[in-house]
Amino acid sequence: MRVGWRQTQVVRSKRVEFTIVLAKCLNKLPTQRCPPPNRVERRNVEFQMDSNNAGLPPPSGLPHQAMMLQRRFQKLLDDTTPYYIYRWVFTAVVVLLYCLRVFTVQGWYIVTYALGIYLLNLFLAFLTPKFDPALEELDKADEGPALPMKTNDEFRPFIRRLPEFKFWYSATRAILIAFVCTFFKFFDIPVFWPILLMYFLVLFTITMRRQIMHMVKYRYVPWNFGKKKYANTKHGSK
Repeated sequence: MRVGWRQTQVVRSKRVEFTIVLAKCLNKLPTQRCPPPNRVERRNVEFQMDSNNAGLPPPSGLPHQAMMLQRRFQKLLDDTTPYYIYRWVFTAVVVLLYCLRVFTVQGWYIVTYALGIYLLNLFLAFLTPKFDPALEELDKADEGPALPMKTNDEFRPFIRRLPEFKFWYSATRAILIAFVCTFFKFFDIPVFWPILLMYFLVLFTITMRRQIMHMVKYRYVPWNFGKKKYANTKHGSK
């Protein structure tokens, strides 16, 4: 019930003010200006509205429960954002369980192949800068920050096209969905898995080679390992 009143706080405030102003206007001449409501009048009208709506039931039902579950899930994701090591350890455990599941049942190779292609696309988006220098050469009107190409260029931080948290969340969700699909015989399409494995390895090699050439050409590194760090110094210190 408290949640329902919080959601209608702004609407009720405007309704109270309109009611008070309308009541004052009825007692004034058309040429006179209606004064704004004071605090006492607003409290009286709000008390009347609360007493009239006191018998309403609290919000319930399936949409309300779904909204509450969505808020709790979003809060849980927000709380796990700074713990990236534990998040990726959890994802590694899920990947291990999925591999054991596929190896023991000897099936669902097409699901594994689709999962690998999807994870490869996520990984490429994670390595690619948000503002591609190759596209900026073709489109000079792009207002986004570009990567420095020379030593005297202004430093600009590396901004990923796919942030780390979204990459982790999308990858973990896809692995869990693929794991659930292994319990349904409908998704077990018979295929010759060595051909799928060979095609995936060739596609992975070509794609990563192109990405590495792109990184060497435009001189950017998509990770922080090995980069030079500067210590914080106070101004005026000797």
